[in-house]
Amino acid sequence: MSEYQHITTELNEEGNYLVISINRPDKLNALQVLTVKEIADAMYEHELDPKVRCVVLRGTKDYTKKPAFSAGADLSSSFGPGVKPNIPVHMTIAMQMRHRYYDLIEAFPKPVIAAVDGYALGGGCELTLVCDIVIASKRSFFGFPEIKRGIFPANGGTQRMAKHIGLARVFKMIYFGERVPAEKMHEWGYVSFLAEEGDEFENLVIEKATELGHFPTTSLTVIKKCLKYGTEVPLGVGLQFEQLGFGVNSSASDVKEGINAFLRKKEPEYKGY
Repeated sequence: MSEYQHITTELNEEGNYLVISINRPDKLNALQVLTVKEIADAMYEHELDPKVRCVVLRGTKDYTKKPAFSAGADLSSSFGPGVKPNIPVHMTIAMQMRHRYYDLIEAFPKPVIAAVDGYALGGGCELTLVCDIVIASKRSFFGFPEIKRGIFPANGGTQRMAKHIGLARVFKMIYFGERVPAEKMHEWGYVSFLAEEGDEFENLVIEKATELGHFPTTSLTVIKKCLKYGTEVPLGVGLQFEQLGFGVNSSASDVKEGINAFLRKKEPEYKGY
């Protein structure tokens, strides 16, 4: 696997899921453009490997200050070569660059788990929004503190979060810069799984990644496409999308394996094709 400056990558022992850790502990895993680019690059390095069926995105376990998935954008960093903060068109292009990598992470064709232990604020919270499943420890907080800096969450925060928890809750989060506890986000349906910090959280992440790591790759990809894009269009179009997806999935050898295993009353052994 490639070497990176802001992240570390590791395949689990079976090699069927990838763990990407944001590795900037002294900055509470604050995000630069390079950080999200490296996350996208690491994911797409394994896009065509059928054995890698899931990605876990997390903050480094080896924190030096406080635990954090990511505390948001690194405000001490530049926006990019040649970008001048006082020129609106420059800032628009700078944000387009960030969106490019968030969009790539969201479009990754395999399941992505955000494993959140600690702060998921600002750009870090927006990073969880482009994942499919959110697993959080009870000491975690989600929020958009940007208003306190005179800015706002423009990495998709004003758009994506409302689809998950509703407009009224997002207005409150963004207007007042509130930090919402993981337990409340779980109650609202945003956090998929909740656990106590420490071993319970770590074991839950491993458990859910391992489950996905043993499922058929093609089915997971088609399901993700149908859910992410089929739900963005009118129902009739989405149902057509689903029908076509079913046809695509039917050509995978894992379909035969799954049905035969069911008929023989044994556990399937999916190969990822």
